[in-house]
Amino acid sequence: MKTADTIRVAGTSLHVDDTGEESLEPVVCLHSLFLDNRMFDSFVEEATGAFRLIRPDFRGQGRSAGTDRDVVTMEQCAGDIAALLDQLEVSRAQVLVSSMGGDVGVRLAAYRPDLVKSMIFLGSSARSEPADKVDAYMTWIDDVVQNGFTGERLEFVVHVMFGESTRASSRMKETVALWTDRLAQLPPSLRPAMAGVALRGDATGLLPEVRVPTLVISGEECPVRPPEWAEEFASGLPASELMMVPGVGHSPLLERPDLVIPKVLEFLQAQR
Repeated sequence: MKTADTIRVAGTSLHVDDTGEESLEPVVCLHSLFLDNRMFDSFVEEATGAFRLIRPDFRGQGRSAGTDRDVVTMEQCAGDIAALLDQLEVSRAQVLVSSMGGDVGVRLAAYRPDLVKSMIFLGSSARSEPADKVDAYMTWIDDVVQNGFTGERLEFVVHVMFGESTRASSRMKETVALWTDRLAQLPPSLRPAMAGVALRGDATGLLPEVRVPTLVISGEECPVRPPEWAEEFASGLPASELMMVPGVGHSPLLERPDLVIPKVLEFLQAQR
C-alpha cells in the first residue's frame, strides 16, 4: 500500500512517499531542483510490486518543511537522507537520482557507503557550477524570489529542465505543460535550495569512493550538465555504464520515459 508521511530528521520534517513493502528491496528516489518527488510518478507506476519505493522531498522543497538557512548545502541534504534511511531502518538500498539528487547522491555514497547498493544517475554530474556563471545564477535567483516564476524567469527554467526537441514535440506537449504549471507555482522559500545548487562545491574527487555499480543516463541536449560533463562523470566512477539519449535535455526520466524507465528497471533487477 502506498503511504505518505512527514518524518522528523536532523531538525527538520521531510515529506516522504513510501510504498512500504519491507519484504521488497528498497529503491530511494532523489529528485531534481525545481521539481519534487512527483517526477518519479511514472517510474513508480512501473516499479510498484517489484521494489519498495521511497521518495523524499528534500529539505526546503516540495512538501517538506522550509528552512531558515540562507543556503541548504548538498552535504546537509545527504545527511538528511542518511538520517531518513537510518530512521526507516533501511540498511542498504539502490538509489535513483536526478540532477541535484545526483549531487546529493554522490556525497551519500561516499560518506555512507553502507547505505548504497547501486546508483542510477539521471542528468547528473559532480562538478561545481563554472565560476563565471555563479554570480549570474545568484542574481537570477534573487530576481525570481522577488518577482516569481513568471515570464522570462519561468521560460528559463523550462528551457533548463527540458530539451529543445522535447519542447517542440507534440507528443510531449502535455508533460511540458504539466511541469510548466508546477514550476510557475514554486514559492520564494525555494531560495535556500536554489542557492545550495548554484554554490555547490566540486565533488569529482569523491567519485573514486563510489565503488558500487552505477548507471549514468544523460541527454545530449542538456544545457546545464552537457554531454562532456556526463562523460567525465561516468569515467570517474569505478564501475559505471553511460547511456546518452539523443533529443533529450536535463530530465531524461520525464522526456523519454519509454526508453529510460525500462533501462532503469533492467539495471535495478540486475543488481538484486
